[in-house]
Amino acid sequence: MPVPPKNTSDPDRHVPVMLDEVVAALAPRDGEVFVDGTFGAGGYSRAILAAAETRVVGIDRDPTAVADAMPLVSAMRGRLTVAEDRFSELDGVARSLGHAAVDGVVLDIGVSSMQLDRAERGFSFRQDGPLDMRMEGRGTSAADLVNGLEESALSRLFWLYGEERRAGALARAIVADRDTKPFVRTRDLADLCARVIRSKPGDIHPATRAFQALRIAVNRELDELALALLAAERILRAGGRLVVVTFHSLEDRIVKTFLADRTRREAGGSRHLPQATVPPPTFEAARRGATAASEAESKRNPRARSAKLRAATRTDAPARDSGIGFLGLPDIAVASGRRR
Repeated sequence: MPVPPKNTSDPDRHVPVMLDEVVAALAPRDGEVFVDGTFGAGGYSRAILAAAETRVVGIDRDPTAVADAMPLVSAMRGRLTVAEDRFSELDGVARSLGHAAVDGVVLDIGVSSMQLDRAERGFSFRQDGPLDMRMEGRGTSAADLVNGLEESALSRLFWLYGEERRAGALARAIVADRDTKPFVRTRDLADLCARVIRSKPGDIHPATRAFQALRIAVNRELDELALALLAAERILRAGGRLVVVTFHSLEDRIVKTFLADRTRREAGGSRHLPQATVPPPTFEAARRGATAASEAESKRNPRARSAKLRAATRTDAPARDSGIGFLGLPDIAVASGRRR
């Protein structure tokens, strides 16, 4: 079995988080097919391909990541395919490649260090670049939102998507400044955040939450995650494994709510109301609650400090046609996208 080559072009540019835990939860076996819905630099895919004689369908909406993956695709001689698409469409992508069902789905939610390290992508507040943040390179940009939204909408965006306590003050400052000089560079917005949001030594950078909120809004990340969970439910065969790694509370709350709903076996009742019927569970929890990264990994890789892993195993119950309303996503109509 050929071992996937390491990323020798730049081995330090992306370190997959909780790699051992992800592979253990997926438990790859010979002949199985997996979907890596957030391919990035291919860290999880490499590990899955090395663990057994498996095949992997990698998906990434970032065309740069897909282009960078081609040497690995070639080296794996048919065992790896990488498609440019959104992970919310992972079931359709898998079927288009001839896989009516798959044995595992892994999702690593959030921005990759590959994107952060490229200043021209506009994701990082630590490097000056265009205020962009579009993973696909098209559609509404972060600059469009910062310069175009009303103050109340900006404040709501920073509060709901970034959990920024100074959301109102930050939105007011942006509106006051942008008429004189529109925000087009990451450095300009980061400097304003540092002026409005006071921080102490050891705190996260004052721009962290604002940039997170803009990135989530630009890329409709919470909707995409919710839709991806439904897509995984549709494409996983009975016994298939779902593994999701999240990095902040909004993402983890969606995964937790989804799995709580899909693993529930009975609804609550009372002596006054009859017990409601619920559909058969479509997943069984693989472990209780979320798994955090080890202390050793968190020290080696700061990105792992906030990581949480949740895993579940698909039952033979039919997938539900429920939409994503039950997940309680915050709704801010600021970027192109769709709800189902």
